[in-house]
Amino acid sequence: MPHAFAEIAFTPTVQVAQARNGSREANRNLELASDVGSALTAREAEFIVARDSFYQATVSETGWPYVQHRGGPVGFLKVLDAHTIGFADFRGNRQYVSVGNLAANDRISLILMDYANRQRLKILGRVRFVEELDDSKLIAWLEVPEYRARVERGFVIQVEAYDWNCPQHITPRYAEAELSHLLEPLVEENRQLKTQLAAAGSALPAVLGTGPLQLIIAGVRQLTPRVRAYELRDAEGRDLPPFEPGAHLRVPVRLVDGREETRQYSIASDPARRDVYEIAVLREDTGSGGSSAVHALFQTGQKLLCGYPENQFRLDDGPGPVILIAGGIGITPLKAMAHALAAQGRSFDLHYAARSRSDMAYGDSLARALPGRVTAYYSDSGERLDSDHVVRSASSDALIYVCGPDRLLTAVKAAANKAGFGAAQVRSERFSVATSAEDRPVEVELRRSGKTIIIPGNQTILDGVRAAGVAALYECRTGTCGTCAIKVIDGVPEHRDEVLTDVERNRGRKMCICVSRAKSVRLVLDM
Repeated sequence: MPHAFAEIAFTPTVQVAQARNGSREANRNLELASDVGSALTAREAEFIVARDSFYQATVSETGWPYVQHRGGPVGFLKVLDAHTIGFADFRGNRQYVSVGNLAANDRISLILMDYANRQRLKILGRVRFVEELDDSKLIAWLEVPEYRARVERGFVIQVEAYDWNCPQHITPRYAEAELSHLLEPLVEENRQLKTQLAAAGSALPAVLGTGPLQLIIAGVRQLTPRVRAYELRDAEGRDLPPFEPGAHLRVPVRLVDGREETRQYSIASDPARRDVYEIAVLREDTGSGGSSAVHALFQTGQKLLCGYPENQFRLDDGPGPVILIAGGIGITPLKAMAHALAAQGRSFDLHYAARSRSDMAYGDSLARALPGRVTAYYSDSGERLDSDHVVRSASSDALIYVCGPDRLLTAVKAAANKAGFGAAQVRSERFSVATSAEDRPVEVELRRSGKTIIIPGNQTILDGVRAAGVAALYECRTGTCGTCAIKVIDGVPEHRDEVLTDVERNRGRKMCICVSRAKSVRLVLDM
């Protein structure tokens, strides 16, 4: 016997279309399949009763199809036997389009979706209505007692054919219960982290840090779900030391394990203001713990002993045009630059990319403050920043400042090089270091410590050294300050920092172990 679905759906005109588009032979295999595809098996039955919704199509007397969504609790669509399925018809908007169509033409088509697992089942059948007065037992069986909805009738569908669709073009989606199951491990991890942070916070001193600049947290604002801004003012109410656009501040943090470290955060506020420094901190749940500690523990009134503003990402004060390119939290130093450029009346444009509008810290405030100057790109809407286009559109004498993840810096530098910009015209600062399992592991001998360790691709040499119990100086963790620079006794480094000079790298044989790796399989460091 021919396959039931193919016999119904593959009409002569459909077969012509298949032949014209080169799929006739492939579809002929379905027609000749040994499984007729009309009796439901255990696989179909299990799939059907696990659904909480489906789509149904009927045909009106005018020949127009009508598609309707049907929903209810999981299991409201029931399997009566191998050839019959049914469900309770819950009262809806009372248009009765499907009911009217089926009264004239009992044919129905269903599509059942499992978005999470990218599966779909098509069913063709004929419907008969069942009223409670006619068969109260069947209506009672189709009802869902815990679902408070009025049942108007029962739909009983005689299955004539079914077919499974391929997963192509099904976008995965998840119901609340499915998400809850997937998020359970993360929720538990987050709960444990909050408990640890709270324990650390209970011991947080009234004054944190040892730096010379006494600041107090005067305000906290949530900019995005993961970015929080902190207003820092002088603890005695005095004017703050001036800073240049692009400067950062060394801020003390208390980690979960009780250790006190410093982190560098760019000052995002207007440099013309002397009453406040504003920093913005992106919470990195998989990071080293500094940003999570800041989000969990920093509150208004907390005193911080910070370092004075420092700058390795200075804004040139020349007259030429400026292009600012930011990715994500990389907006922080460029925001200060934009304020300064606007005050100076200089020509500039700011290009700002983020995952979505809700992830764009300062996006709306910058658009209001700098009308016509800001171009935003939201990747979730398909609006990706085209580095080649942005650079090609710039004046040949422009200076380009870019801050963001490694991939953005790499793309902008490549575009600038292709467009003929000199290396001195492109200034960059990365805000995070991307480690990847694709990076080759490297064996590192710490000569002074007498230790040899293996650094996997997804770990920095700095983190590997510290995990081995060897003390190492560091500050920025992004290869911009040079604090972690170490002499290389043997091996060939792969330099990824932005701070060491060619003399320091070659004659001095130094490398920044917070970002750089190795071209050789082994390094010997003077540690």
